[in-house]
Amino acid sequence: MNIPPTLTLLNKIHTPSDLRQLKKAQLKPLAQELRDFLTHSVSQSGGHFSAGLGTVELTIALHYVYNTPYDKLVWDVGHQAYPHKILTGRKDRMTTIRQKDGVSAFPTRDESEYDAFGVGHSSTSISAALGMTLASQLKGEDRHSIAIIGDGGITGGMAFEALNHAGALDANFLVILNDNDMSISPNVGALNNYLVKILSSRFYSSIREESKKVFSQMPSVWELAKKTEEHVKGMVVPGTLFEELGFNYIGPIDGHDIDMLTSTLENLKHISGPRFLHIVTKKGKGYAPAEKDPLAYHGVGPFDPSKDSLPKSAPSPHPTYTQVFGQWLCDMAKQDRRLTGITPAMREGSGLVAFSEQFPDRYYDVAIAEQHAVTLAAGQACEGIKPVVAIYSTFLQRAYDQLIHDVALQNLPVLFAIDRAGLVGPDGPTHAGVFDYSYLRCVPNMLVMAPADENECRQMLYTGFQHHGPASVRYPRGKGPGVPVDENMQALPIGKAEIKHEGGRIAILAWGTMVPPAIEAGKDLGATVVNMRFVKPIDEELILQLAKTHDVIVTVEENVLAGGAGDAVNSFLQAQQILMPVLNLGLPNQFIEQGTREELLELCGLDKKGMIKTIEEFCG
Repeated sequence: MNIPPTLTLLNKIHTPSDLRQLKKAQLKPLAQELRDFLTHSVSQSGGHFSAGLGTVELTIALHYVYNTPYDKLVWDVGHQAYPHKILTGRKDRMTTIRQKDGVSAFPTRDESEYDAFGVGHSSTSISAALGMTLASQLKGEDRHSIAIIGDGGITGGMAFEALNHAGALDANFLVILNDNDMSISPNVGALNNYLVKILSSRFYSSIREESKKVFSQMPSVWELAKKTEEHVKGMVVPGTLFEELGFNYIGPIDGHDIDMLTSTLENLKHISGPRFLHIVTKKGKGYAPAEKDPLAYHGVGPFDPSKDSLPKSAPSPHPTYTQVFGQWLCDMAKQDRRLTGITPAMREGSGLVAFSEQFPDRYYDVAIAEQHAVTLAAGQACEGIKPVVAIYSTFLQRAYDQLIHDVALQNLPVLFAIDRAGLVGPDGPTHAGVFDYSYLRCVPNMLVMAPADENECRQMLYTGFQHHGPASVRYPRGKGPGVPVDENMQALPIGKAEIKHEGGRIAILAWGTMVPPAIEAGKDLGATVVNMRFVKPIDEELILQLAKTHDVIVTVEENVLAGGAGDAVNSFLQAQQILMPVLNLGLPNQFIEQGTREELLELCGLDKKGMIKTIEEFCG
């Protein structure tokens, strides 16, 4: 049973200022209460779980030591920010997280003054916090900015760009690396904690700075002193890289030792210049099933915390689009040894688990580095390899220059399998894949496809793989309409659409996920419905035919209207000097907030009922 925990201390905390009234001895029991409440609330609402369990002590220590919200905490990605939300006035609403009109899945500036920066994509925290630090200096304010980044986020190139810049500045700036991908090494114990206290103390810092001033006047002695410090610190801490970047490196320390965390942070407050604190935590800390399998508990639906495993959903006779892709990738790899699979740290989410096990020598997980993933694929394609980049639509945005310059400009045969396209629901606008029609359609040499069902997805992947140039197949999260998938693979004729329903004066042109509801609406309206299949190139011949035989053309897409597939039809009709009523249905020019995908489609008028209503009003 999901019994509410006893919250003697947590119930007294409504803002971090209440937290700062506690005695240090009360922080450890508070951490247990916070962890219990997090388990209780997420088990009811679902959401990101194991990452937050690992940052309970860190979150308490940060709000205890720093004067938030005057001092700024910038969380990278935001998966680990649930404890932060609980301590900053949102405890009573946590069961609404990721729901329509509920608490956001990620830190959001509009939601709370304690959310210093809106996040959702990885590796942005150091740049943002550094920007806040420099702004404070320009305004003459004495405030701290702290970037909290995970060991996954630090792999992103943007993080190192920011570290490189920050290390060259005399900024009152702290980066905390939350390292939860490894066990605590032997040197993280009593001896190392003692060394950390020394390294983070004002005494050590003042000696270090004064020594620089003295020894810098004697070049040979200064070089010897630098080398000696590096060797001594290198024997006990792995911070040489960050020291070379200009940071005063401290750590690694146990991120669950709240006494150690608070004393170290208090010391670091009084050290000037860029500082780097390395903490080691355990993802899923305090909840045994999540500790055992943090990946399974990364994002969860409602569950019973008294049981040792998550509830298993009933097996579906129909695969998800992601599963269709994963099966196609393995099947295609057996046929063509040139195929490689590339992912920026999304093996499970993109359906690459089976491929990575069956073809480990052709599988490349480049970590959270989307730009590198795309250019890596371009390099492989130059040498006759046929790379497939499995990536979410929202994350491909981060590699747009590489897509244009490194792949499309050279017309290289790279296939982009674009998952999580369209509205993604509970993760909100930071993860919505609603721009790819627009940003791909304008790129020369690019083939852009959108399947209406599972079988068409498989055939389009095959089509794109056989194409002599860059190609993309974009598909949504979850299941399709349930069409059986044909094991045989056959390339589709490029740029050719398919009429799904014959009708009268109205012609509905639909792409991808919008085809099934468009067919339902078209039948009720007596309209012709077309599965357009290709966003680029569009079927110009069929559009001309429909323009001659129908009075109104309606386009329907799960993409922003600006620059989308409907715009392609508008531009073509205009170029042909065809004047006729055209109604473009799609996503409005605004960021769509969280909710279930069905709620959001209804909100945007892209369900059957909404389509019929808008079309009838347009046609009078």
